[in-house]
Amino acid sequence: MSRLREMEIFVRAVDAGSFSAAARDLKIGQPAISKTIASLEERLGVRLLVRSTRRLTPTEAGVAFYERALRAITEADEADAAARGVAASLEGRLRIAMAVTFSRIHLVPRLAEFLDAHPRLELELVMDDRPRDLVAESIDAALRLGALTDSSLRARKLAQSERLVLASPAYFARRGTPATPADLLNHDAIIYSQWSGGEEWSFRRGTAEISIRLRRRLMITAAEGVRAAVISGQGFCIASHWMFAPELQSGEVVSILNEWTLLPLDLWVIYPSGRLTSTKARAFIKWFEGIMNDSPNP
Repeated sequence: MSRLREMEIFVRAVDAGSFSAAARDLKIGQPAISKTIASLEERLGVRLLVRSTRRLTPTEAGVAFYERALRAITEADEADAAARGVAASLEGRLRIAMAVTFSRIHLVPRLAEFLDAHPRLELELVMDDRPRDLVAESIDAALRLGALTDSSLRARKLAQSERLVLASPAYFARRGTPATPADLLNHDAIIYSQWSGGEEWSFRRGTAEISIRLRRRLMITAAEGVRAAVISGQGFCIASHWMFAPELQSGEVVSILNEWTLLPLDLWVIYPSGRLTSTKARAFIKWFEGIMNDSPNP
């Protein structure tokens, strides 16, 4: 067995968390997985995995080997892709991380288009409103919203969306429609407390600027919760057009104070530091960037 194949089996065993799960993924027998790992540990002279009744856990040596093995596999895939040409179908595993609501609205409904073009590709979406550790979780690329605070990230801005003051027509009918940003202080704010929201906002109109601190009525850490509260008429929120695109189009949610502007929301792609960006990740991001550029919504 080649060393690259040994690496592939080891990496899949770590990712799957058990020999049986790795065997199912690779479509080989579980004894072959166990034998390969045992042979690898014997050849290297170190223990790579701690086996328990519930899960495999890499040792310190195992973590170091995993990172280098994953890099070697990626580089081998890159070499194959270069030899076949960029038009060849992608194959293997691709892990992409992104926020739940954004991906549900703007990505998941379009995924069949990408997957149909690459039938041998295995795509895993890691959907979470919180930032993930790309290196530790073997994520190939992440789509992240908002300001980036880590200057060490390998990042590129893909798109931008305006932020709006949003609520349901029923809420404004019941409570009245604010005419100025200051009027928002007399209304119920639903605050998205993750990294793309908050309580402090600056409104601009021409040369005028007004800064307000929203009255903390309801704070929610997940975008889906904010959406549900706004759509059900519990209050207003400040959010990107992306977050309420379907409801803005249908009229289920409306925006006000449109003569004022707020700081826009940026969409970034970030890649794990110290690792070669795979052809699969680059192709996926290029495809998705095209979707965002073609979108009629700001």
